[in-house]
Amino acid sequence: MTLKVIGAGLGRTGTMSLKLALEHLGFGPCYHMSELLAGARRNLPLWLDVVAGKPDWDTIFDGYTSTTDNPACNYWRELADHFPEAKVILTTRDPDSWFNSVSETIFSPGHLASFEVEPVGTFIRGTVTRDFGDRMHDRAFMTEYFANRNEEIIETLSTERLLVLPVGAGWGPLCDFLGVDVPDVPYPRVNTEKEWLAAVPHDAEHAPTPDETEAFGKSFIETMRDQAFGSRS
Repeated sequence: MTLKVIGAGLGRTGTMSLKLALEHLGFGPCYHMSELLAGARRNLPLWLDVVAGKPDWDTIFDGYTSTTDNPACNYWRELADHFPEAKVILTTRDPDSWFNSVSETIFSPGHLASFEVEPVGTFIRGTVTRDFGDRMHDRAFMTEYFANRNEEIIETLSTERLLVLPVGAGWGPLCDFLGVDVPDVPYPRVNTEKEWLAAVPHDAEHAPTPDETEAFGKSFIETMRDQAFGSRS
């Protein structure tokens, strides 16, 4: 199995919804930060190797057909080169809306503090927040970064290989791009700011154990899937 779809959009651009959509269309399993957490004991050392300049992309994505979200989205160029037949999807939204969302969720001070324990801190700083430094809460810097990054991806990849998918675009553009039929169910819309805040622990005083991390990742995926398509039980 090899990657057929690479998600280049940053976290909080509909990446969880895209994960579920790709899996529903037959392009799964789809790698996402939640999948990394669900198999943290296996996955974290592999990403620490990436930080150290020794990526093993085939092993990281073994068993997966697609990927979206952090941390893989920050390696869109390397993955596009390593998997030359894969198509690339750039999920996007208004830059100020994106900044508002990340500031309230994945880049909020409390959430980042929960990742300071090592070696998780090295992983986060090396793969997710590496381009931001101490300007993560600087709106002008972050929105300019977001816009420039999107433009770089658009200028780098051919129109045949790249789909720019704004949040809310629905099934049509995605299915046309992948050459599949539009399903008879609504496109997933999950992991809103409200849902994220309700689901994700924010106890910076308690570093989760590996068991807790993996249990959370698995539960989060199932919860989002149930919200998108209904419980299978």
